[in-house]
Amino acid sequence: MDDIELDDLERELPSLQALTRFARSLEGIPWFANLGEPLTPGARAAATQYAERLGFPHADIAILVDWDDAAAAAESLDWQSDWWEAEELLRSDLTARALETLSEEALQIGMTLIADKTSEPAREGMEQAAVIFDADDEASRNLAVGAAVQAAHGAALVLLAGQDPAFDIETHAFAAKFQLFEFGRWPVAITGASFNLF
Repeated sequence: MDDIELDDLERELPSLQALTRFARSLEGIPWFANLGEPLTPGARAAATQYAERLGFPHADIAILVDWDDAAAAAESLDWQSDWWEAEELLRSDLTARALETLSEEALQIGMTLIADKTSEPAREGMEQAAVIFDADDEASRNLAVGAAVQAAHGAALVLLAGQDPAFDIETHAFAAKFQLFEFGRWPVAITGASFNLF
């Protein structure tokens, strides 16, 4: 290993350590444990912050109380919607910021680790929720688990961007979205003037 490679590794080490710590925390999240329940003040604050920071300050939080409503909202998602476009712009910006501290290869390895550490506990949480709601729609369950993986991915990118002291992790939309999963919820989508939250 030459000096340049050592310098690169030294530059990437803090970011890789932060990702590893985050990945270890993912098993302890109560994935989907509070679906359909009334919102706690903390969950309401996170939902409001997510909608506002994403650019939808007037979106009303619509609590989905049963699996059928959540499945219908998830299956009718328009991947070209304003909500989806806003998330994609944030994801692109965060990825560019992450690549300032990590190589593409290191970032890909880190994101694979996050996906691996999220998918199994999220799937287990979803299976437990599916029993409670008597939900046999596998496609919707898969969408929920995919949303959890995507939220963890976004939170990891926020964490990486936070290596820059000028970047405010606490107020980022993706940090708030991930918090909703930490509260045991499933933020399904913002459609029209409603933020559908299960």
